[in-house]
Parts: sequence; structure tokens; C-alpha cells
Amino acid sequence: MGIILCPTRGGPQGYRNQDKAIAYAKIRDDLLIFLYVVDLHFLDKTAAPVVVDVGNEIQDMGEFMLLMAKERAKERGIDAKTILRKGKVREEIKAVALEENATLILLGRPGDEKSAFQISELEEYAAEIEKETGIKSIIY
Repeated sequence: MGIILCPTRGGPQGYRNQDKAIAYAKIRDDLLIFLYVVDLHFLDKTAAPVVVDVGNEIQDMGEFMLLMAKERAKERGIDAKTILRKGKVREEIKAVALEENATLILLGRPGDEKSAFQISELEEYAAEIEKETGIKSIIY
């Protein structure tokens, strides 16, 4: 039995990616971990009180997204684990994968909406993950 790490977010593409990860975990009979990263680096030049307020709101949203992902998995017979981290998305995905002994990282293909990655960047990042951690990364 392996461990699949699925970084997740909200929105229609995020939900489609969660569904694909759930199906993948079910087929492989693997443990599924959903990860949400609260990345506030876009607020680096903003006043501190605003950062705290926005940070709390984004963290609350992340916790809600993880709860929804876990419920979606449970409805399909998968008992998923959830992790919320603060930091830079690229760094936290690798760090959590290593900490949790992931055997596979499933990176959702960007949709039409705004994404942290474009497909070419995501392909480069998947290769970077494999090179640095030895963990297979699939864009699905």
C-alpha cells in the first residue's frame, strides 16, 4: 500500500482533480493525503494587520477546502488524511511528501481558471520533485 499526496485547492478544476485523486487511490488501494498550502507571499508589501486578517481568512478557507475534500473521498469509500501548511507552495509540497513518506504525488492539471502553475511550469516542477525527492510525480 502506497501513500498518495494530492495538493488541492478550491474551484471547479480543484474538485475535478480531487475526484481523480480519489479514484486513483481507490484503484491502487493507497492512502490519500490532501494538502492545502496557505501561501501569503503575494502580500509581502502589505501592512501587517491586513496580512494577519487575510491570512486568517485564507487559512479558514483552506481548512474548509480540506474538509470538503475529505468528505468527497469518504463518500467514495476512501478515508483520506488532510494537512494544512503555511509557506511557499513549491517548497511545502516537497516537504510534506518527504515527511509523510509519499510514494506518489498527483499534481492536478491547470484548468481555465487562474492557477499557481501553467502546464509547462508544472511539468518542470514535477521533474524537479522527482529529482530532489525521488518521489514519482504525475500530472493528471
